[in-house]
Amino acid sequence: MGRLILPDEGAIYLDANCFIYSVEHIEPYCTLLQPIWQRGGIVTSELTLLEVLVKPFQAGDESLQATYRELLDTAEVERLPLTAAVLEQAARLRATTGIKTPDAIHAASSLIRNAALFLSNDKGFQKIPTLSFAYLQDLLS
Repeated sequence: MGRLILPDEGAIYLDANCFIYSVEHIEPYCTLLQPIWQRGGIVTSELTLLEVLVKPFQAGDESLQATYRELLDTAEVERLPLTAAVLEQAARLRATTGIKTPDAIHAASSLIRNAALFLSNDKGFQKIPTLSFAYLQDLLS
């Protein structure tokens, strides 16, 4: 497995799929993400709550719903609000790159927060040259 090189300082933005891999122990990504949880400085958008709860709601899995809520409410994770500035930046990104609205919101949140690194398993984020992006799949080789 590849190695994830973490910045010495600064926030690390996790896309919703990173939370799903970690909470639901989906390998090989769960192991790959462990050093980030140990390092700390994790940020994400409030939008992540919506994204991670969809399948647990569909499955009626109240325990998994509670696990996600608890994790996103801990001091380990800074949840960034959906502000007008984030939404405007997301609109700009969507207009210039064509990425989907949820992805544009995540990218805008990371950029406005000045995160040192953005992690996702969605290759679409590579379209944003100002985003310090690492594609999880590439880190496995």
